[in-house]
Amino acid sequence: MHDLKLLNENPALLEKALASRGQDKNLAAQIHKLNERKKQALQQMETLRAERNKVTQEIAKLKRNKDATSQAEAEKFMQQSRKLGEDLKKIEDSLRSLESEFTHQALTLPNIPHSSVPTGSSSEDNTVVRHWGEPATFNFQVKDHVSLGEDLGLLDFERAGKISGARFSLYFGAAAALERALIQFMLDLHTKNHGYMEVIPPFMVNRNSLIGTGNLPKFEEDLFKTNNNDKELFMIPTAEVPLTNIYSEEILSHKTLPAYFTAYTPCFRSEAGSYGKDVRGLIRQHQFQKVELVKIVTPETSYEEHEKMVADAEKVLQLLELPYRVVLLCTGDMGFSAAKTYDLEVWLPSQQNYREISSCSNCEDFQARRAQIRYRPGPDEKPRFVHTLNGSGLAVGRTLIAIMENYQTESGTIRIPTVLDRYLEGSPYFIRGTKGQLEMQQRLK
Repeated sequence: MHDLKLLNENPALLEKALASRGQDKNLAAQIHKLNERKKQALQQMETLRAERNKVTQEIAKLKRNKDATSQAEAEKFMQQSRKLGEDLKKIEDSLRSLESEFTHQALTLPNIPHSSVPTGSSSEDNTVVRHWGEPATFNFQVKDHVSLGEDLGLLDFERAGKISGARFSLYFGAAAALERALIQFMLDLHTKNHGYMEVIPPFMVNRNSLIGTGNLPKFEEDLFKTNNNDKELFMIPTAEVPLTNIYSEEILSHKTLPAYFTAYTPCFRSEAGSYGKDVRGLIRQHQFQKVELVKIVTPETSYEEHEKMVADAEKVLQLLELPYRVVLLCTGDMGFSAAKTYDLEVWLPSQQNYREISSCSNCEDFQARRAQIRYRPGPDEKPRFVHTLNGSGLAVGRTLIAIMENYQTESGTIRIPTVLDRYLEGSPYFIRGTKGQLEMQQRLK
């Protein structure tokens, strides 16, 4: 949601921002016209109310006189009052309709990109900021995670489809244990080393919460919705939604900030519009696990906090010794609510390519305006909107994919990163390999 002053005072800036994001720049003009019509209707309503008040006062004065002439005049004014009431109702109905349309249209406008974001229309225009680690070389034909998982009896997509349909998965034995270990490892790192507070949030949220983060009204088709006894709730697409809304409709003390939250949750996405993309395996599922990072901070510190968040997510990949790169997204490839986004992309040997494993975004005050999250800088100062940031720390399923593919061996087993040893020792699903590291054990048939 944008400051209305921007619509009124600098529509050209909004038009430029919309064009850079591949949106119709005329949207800004349309919303500006709606706002002007809304103002005119409000003025008309106030004028009619003032006229009716005068007429009401005149009626009361005339009725105090008991003579026939005064009573006749009062009747004329009463007719006028009824007509004003009818006109007023029409204007009030029109104003409500305009306000509803204006709010809906305003909520569909994406955030304005930060000045440091490169202009572009697609991922081809993103900027690679840095690389970490060297992709491993293999002296054998590498397998993708699907073949590895199925050969070891760790992943089953066919039986998952029987249970739930396409784009669901079953994890067995070592795969399930590894995913659980990754979740614990990420939460430990972010809470003990990076200062985040762990939260177990609701996995279902209301419409207002999704409006607050920018998922609604524009992206409703991407969500799974439930209706039980007329109670509308949505399955969360990411823990960003409940974590960002912890302080919705509140005015915080400056002492509360910065606030860092992390949460492990399942995530649910319909993947509308992605037909035919990444249909094989775990990369694009309707249900997946993620450890999320959210920061609520003051405007002055948000870009410094953004860089720290990226470093927090990078640390997970560094400790797992997985090669990756950091990419600054262009204007046309950023998410709806973001002012600036870095993606972390991990190397997948089977694809000979880097694939997204985390997006870290600074939304500035865009979400805060929608969710009404403010803070008071000082005891006598006016409230200001906070800045909100979010990032994956990391997407757990994609981390599992990266480990399976980067740590595979010629014999078909999968080594486990040393940093995870303590989370998996004693598990019946893992054995010690020749290099002393744990290896995924083949499930007994």
